[in-house]
Amino acid sequence: MDERSRRAFLIGVFGAIAVLAVLFFVVGARPILDALLSADPALVAATFGLAICWLAAWSLMLRTVLATLGVEVPLVKSFFVYAGAVFANNVTPFGQAGGEPVAALLISRVSDSRYETGLVGIASVDVLNVIPSISLVFVGVGYYATTAAVGDRLETAVGSAVVLLGAITIAMVLVWRFRETIIERLPAIIAPRIGRLGLERFDSETLEDDLTDRMGRFFENIERIATNRWRLGAIIGLSLCGWLFQVAALLAAFAALGHSVPVYVLLFAIPLANIAGAAPLPGGLGGIEAAFVTLLVPTTGVAASVVTAAVLLFRGAFYWLPILIGGASVSAFGIRTVT
Repeated sequence: MDERSRRAFLIGVFGAIAVLAVLFFVVGARPILDALLSADPALVAATFGLAICWLAAWSLMLRTVLATLGVEVPLVKSFFVYAGAVFANNVTPFGQAGGEPVAALLISRVSDSRYETGLVGIASVDVLNVIPSISLVFVGVGYYATTAAVGDRLETAVGSAVVLLGAITIAMVLVWRFRETIIERLPAIIAPRIGRLGLERFDSETLEDDLTDRMGRFFENIERIATNRWRLGAIIGLSLCGWLFQVAALLAAFAALGHSVPVYVLLFAIPLANIAGAAPLPGGLGGIEAAFVTLLVPTTGVAASVVTAAVLLFRGAFYWLPILIGGASVSAFGIRTVT
């Protein structure tokens, strides 16, 4: 880890600690602790078991994407590869955006594939996960609107999510529409600058040709995924399964504390809260927890301390468990530096 990466990591960690400290101060640390101590161990175990199911579903999703690209990864190994990718996302700022390069390196190392193929694989998983999440948000909010008035806070959250996802979609469409122009012109802009930084031993012309070749293969791989309809449908189905495992896990976390909450609330709360993962915090740590509490307290009617405790159980399963499994996987696969 170089000095700049170390500094960014430490800033992110301190930021996450600060956000969590504010959350505990506002809600009250003692009531949260009391709620956690009252949790049913069997249902806590169920929460963690459902997190394993989520990891399995999305690792199958990654395996299917890679198979579409002609890269075969054994079933069990794909689980640990995806766990390693989640680990990379969880320990770098900006979530997926920060962890994808490391995840791509891990995939290419394990499967002996090109780096850009691994990058397309993990990026496709992250992008395609958005499709079911949008559907769940609209289904959940739509049903919630038939049972209660949609408050300003929820309207703002949904509106912001729609704007953000819309902007991302438009950017992706534009990049795809002008991909040939990007392949033709972008390497000529990047290569001389990299050469001047001394980060590449090749001359600018050789580097430009290499970048052009890599970017061409990158877009070809994306096209292979998009045009294989059967596998694309299977990938989106596995993504939906992963989201539903998350919903079931949060239901189990609330049940562990002796409370039940409407399923339709969790259908939109989980995707919306995960958008906070784009914050400059390691895997969104702190930001996602705060977003969950902000969304769930007014929509469930459950005490803030209980909501916070349930969210901490849920995040223990979906944030810290993948760090343990994925960290061991990354080390075993020989990737020593993750940030």
